[in-house]
Amino acid sequence: MTNLPFGFGSQDPDDPDKGDSSKGRSEGGAGNHGDNPFGFAGMPGPGGMPNFDIGQLGQMLTQLGQALSHSGSGGTGPVNYDLAKQLAVQQLHNNQRTERPSQEQVKAIEDAVRLAELWLDAATSLPAGVRSVQTWSSVDWVEKTLPTWQRLCDPVAQRMSNAWLEAMPEEAKQAAGPLLSMLGQMGGMTFGSQLGNGLAQLGGEVLTSTDVGLPLGPTGTAALLPANIQRFVEGLDRPISEATVFLAAREAAHHRLFSHVPWLAQRLLATVEEYARGISIDTSALEDLAGKIDPSNPSSMQELMGSGMLEPKTTPEQEAALKRLETLLALVEGWVDVVVAEAVGERLPGAGALGEMVRRRRATGGPAEQTFATLIGLELRPRRMRDAANLWRLMTERHGADSRDRVWDHPDLLPDSSDLDEPLDFADRWGATPAELDDPIAAIRRAEADEAAKSGKSGEEEDGGEEPKRDDQS
Repeated sequence: MTNLPFGFGSQDPDDPDKGDSSKGRSEGGAGNHGDNPFGFAGMPGPGGMPNFDIGQLGQMLTQLGQALSHSGSGGTGPVNYDLAKQLAVQQLHNNQRTERPSQEQVKAIEDAVRLAELWLDAATSLPAGVRSVQTWSSVDWVEKTLPTWQRLCDPVAQRMSNAWLEAMPEEAKQAAGPLLSMLGQMGGMTFGSQLGNGLAQLGGEVLTSTDVGLPLGPTGTAALLPANIQRFVEGLDRPISEATVFLAAREAAHHRLFSHVPWLAQRLLATVEEYARGISIDTSALEDLAGKIDPSNPSSMQELMGSGMLEPKTTPEQEAALKRLETLLALVEGWVDVVVAEAVGERLPGAGALGEMVRRRRATGGPAEQTFATLIGLELRPRRMRDAANLWRLMTERHGADSRDRVWDHPDLLPDSSDLDEPLDFADRWGATPAELDDPIAAIRRAEADEAAKSGKSGEEEDGGEEPKRDDQS
């Protein structure tokens, strides 16, 4: 795990605006502000006063007041989401990524989703899951997806906060007293600031509401971002109308899966929560930290925080949760890849090139996905999407689309990571019991009933076997 979760990511290495910190300080602009935590311009550097610009003292105090004002609003939880939203929207405006959709774009997207749904009907047995179609700007994406981000980020941030308190000696807790509440508010601001930066980066790049493989938007709402799609197709020798239909098909396919596989979205989000529960901090690092801080050198704290000595250690439970999450994401993305290719492959001349571009974008991850990894401490990237697509393609060839889609009827039927290694074995097992394929859920229930019957019989034997006869039965 190369990216640190909440509170540990100091700078975003993929943000070109942050490449030259000295330039940001010398100019005193609003871009990069060096190592200052909240971007306050003109703050003294490690060398003392030479970098301090007294003319910007008012601006610094104004920014400080605005930041502290958020400690009382949206700060009751582990993340200050009001601050996150404000920072994200502000950065999108600064980066000129807030283009409002035109009426022509709105109509084009509605038509694209309608056409994609017709084509998907022949490629999958899952019915349409889209109930409404919306056209979003980047700001719309931030606002509409923030409730889901709260569900994703709260467990990680809360666990981080609790881990610090659990690691703190009891004497330190008593000495800190009311300061612990203030530290909680400052932590919420720090997490909110980090989330806001990440959402701004993602909002400027995502193409649809399901672009990161999770149902981030409202249930049943298909949403595309035409301004980001326009940037996505730059350099491709394909018209934007073709890319819009292709991406609309991917969005609609995701919604068919999330709408008609009721356990899927819950399983994805629950796995993130399971990952968060495994976060722990080595208490010995706190003792080492206390001995290495030089009170006469304020930069020593920053150096130690950036050294990685307080980085949470990845536990075996987290590794297992991460593996399950990656496999599930790969199965979702692989299924969408196969179904969309079958639905639009012969109808859109550029479908192959567009599909390959999307696969590379999802498999390798760009700056936005790296930022996302920093937000919650893990990478939601379907590393084995091609393996999963091969498995779904094989299942379609062997058993047909209807049987392939019945794999989603129950989580116990899904392939695991070993099946991605040997897709032929999974396809053979799926075809070995054709009678049970007509109702795989009934087969699972029969197996559970058999297991319960065996357990009951075993309990009776332990109780002494046959019940003794009464006198009137002798």
